[in-house]
Amino acid sequence: MTEPDTESGAAFAPVTAPDADAAAAARARQAQLTKPPGSLGRLEELSIWAASCQGACPPRMLTRPRVVVFAADHGVTAAGVSAFPSAVTGQMVTNFEAGGAAINVLAEVAGATVRVADIAVDCAEPLSAAIGAHKVRRGSGNIAVEDALTEAEAVTAVTAGRRIADEEVDAGADLLIAGDMGIGNTTAATTLVAALTGAEPVVVVGRGTGIDDFGWMRKAAAVRDALYRARAVTGDPVGLLRVCGGADLAALAGFCAQAAQRRTPVLLDGLVVTAAALVAEQLAPGARAWWQAGHRSTEPAHSLALAQLGLEPIVDLGMRLGEGTGAALALPIVRAAIATLASMATFDEAGISAQT
Repeated sequence: MTEPDTESGAAFAPVTAPDADAAAAARARQAQLTKPPGSLGRLEELSIWAASCQGACPPRMLTRPRVVVFAADHGVTAAGVSAFPSAVTGQMVTNFEAGGAAINVLAEVAGATVRVADIAVDCAEPLSAAIGAHKVRRGSGNIAVEDALTEAEAVTAVTAGRRIADEEVDAGADLLIAGDMGIGNTTAATTLVAALTGAEPVVVVGRGTGIDDFGWMRKAAAVRDALYRARAVTGDPVGLLRVCGGADLAALAGFCAQAAQRRTPVLLDGLVVTAAALVAEQLAPGARAWWQAGHRSTEPAHSLALAQLGLEPIVDLGMRLGEGTGAALALPIVRAAIATLASMATFDEAGISAQT
């Protein structure tokens, strides 16, 4: 496991905004393409965003989009908040590595590759040296009755996410997708969203892996109790991750914030990733300009988190799987947006009369 890092791993320098000049050039080019202004709708907005992130107009087609799935267990599963046992987390990590999960299939269709990182899977040894290179601990504490992490572990987990982002960017990733896997993780994520939006548990708690009414009541009670414990740290992002988050959520927050610092665009996935992004925006204000919401989950807390970040989902297909699947589905749409801006002819090039 990673040794505790008590240095300033959770301190971020100011985030530089995407390139405004490239955005202006992309907006001007959109007005010259052979179509009525605005007729490509959201594709036009996404193409401008891609140009601003790359600092180039027209933007380059993505060549190495990368999905990173952050895996961890959560002690709150002991409260009966999930329809699946915690052993499923480690089993699914093995499935990811074998290429048999939904994210493997959808990433391949979208032209992305997948990495899985064991941040806090509850197993004695990391599932492999590569997967467990940034492992913080075995599982996170039961947030209904205890802190998820120690202070040192929270900082170590944020640092792990930062390092994973750096590794991927240094290896050539030009767009990152954050994904998650962990039985019980929607309970922790929902608590973070409630703490950061002021929402009541009954408003934000969803069905997660498909729990019944009694499971929903247990989950709502766990979120309520965790919120009560977190009331003293709502203004402290690392404190929130420590008290009512988890190692995976802390690593995801570090990952999303560091990607922005490295000027690399990110497609956010569902509730768990977006809850972590809420914390990342507090850690590194302005980071959200580098993100797009890949999709909207059916989890009610996800819509609240998206609204708080001011992000509009690219697709809305009633999904709630996690793993990065919703964001992977959005990736071809981002590719299409880039292609239209880069490859369509202008009115002058095509010899077509422009709008008068």
